[in-house]
Amino acid sequence: MSKSRLIKTGLVLAAFAVVPAVLVGFDKGYYYQIATLAAIFMLLAASLHLVTGVAGLLQLGHAAFYGVGAYVAAILGADHGVGFTVGLPLAGLSAAAIAFLVALPTMRLMSIYFAVATLAIGQMLYLVFLNWVDLTNGPNGVMLFSGINLFGIEIESDLGIYYVVAAVVAVSILVLNRLSHSYYGNALRSLREDDQCASAMGINVTVMKIQAFVISSFFAGIAGALWAYTTGYISPNDFHFSQSILILTMVVVGGLGSLPGVLIGALLLILLPEALRSVGDIRNIIVGLVMFGSILFLPKGLFGEVSALNFARRLLGANWSNDEGQKGIGWK
Repeated sequence: MSKSRLIKTGLVLAAFAVVPAVLVGFDKGYYYQIATLAAIFMLLAASLHLVTGVAGLLQLGHAAFYGVGAYVAAILGADHGVGFTVGLPLAGLSAAAIAFLVALPTMRLMSIYFAVATLAIGQMLYLVFLNWVDLTNGPNGVMLFSGINLFGIEIESDLGIYYVVAAVVAVSILVLNRLSHSYYGNALRSLREDDQCASAMGINVTVMKIQAFVISSFFAGIAGALWAYTTGYISPNDFHFSQSILILTMVVVGGLGSLPGVLIGALLLILLPEALRSVGDIRNIIVGLVMFGSILFLPKGLFGEVSALNFARRLLGANWSNDEGQKGIGWK
């Protein structure tokens, strides 16, 4: 078995065999919740990675699109009886549609101005969740009594719910990985490095930025729907600005432009506080010191972009070679 195939097999076994075996061994609902939460935030970090790490757009309102997906799934399920199979893609599409409307007037903004605009939009959507009582039930949130119903099969066990979430997250990350390590991903990186040069080379900079923003928001909406279906209750505080900062921190600590890095960063910032729960409030200080130390001593992240690209080339093998056997620059 080749090294790349061995790595792929190991990752699949870890997600669908090793982790479930550990969860069954503990046999506590708390550990299933932590595993599910970690998977959802891995998807959120991976989706932000595309627009911030690859395309270079500082997005400070990502949690708002996460919230749009959650509210769409919850409202459709609670008020209209729409189940998981239909509600999940509708949640992603709704977040993408709102992102498209938001992107049209903001994508011509540069640098910090774009970041402030996304911050303002995130806060606007948060206030909509909080104050549009007729639709969102305001600060009381939405209770979703129906869980995950997959093609008529009700998934009630903690292990079954974990498998569904893990499968959706795995497929989503696979798609984001394919986009990041392709000619399309390289074009997005050119925007990050010098968008004027990219425009001179024939790349439609505005369209590319809008596409990255919309795709990123679509997967944030999918993550929000998973959160709604697995918790059964959502409220505006789940999608506060602090959640956007947490997701952005995962991307920065893991490594800007590095998909493996942001996944590691997501796991670190979800699992470390839980592992330190026994030390009380001191855990926040410890987590802060870990974050500060990682930025200070590893400014390129725990798994930097160069290492990630080299890893992707080794893992993807022939996909990075052309007909003459010479190294190419990505998928066609």
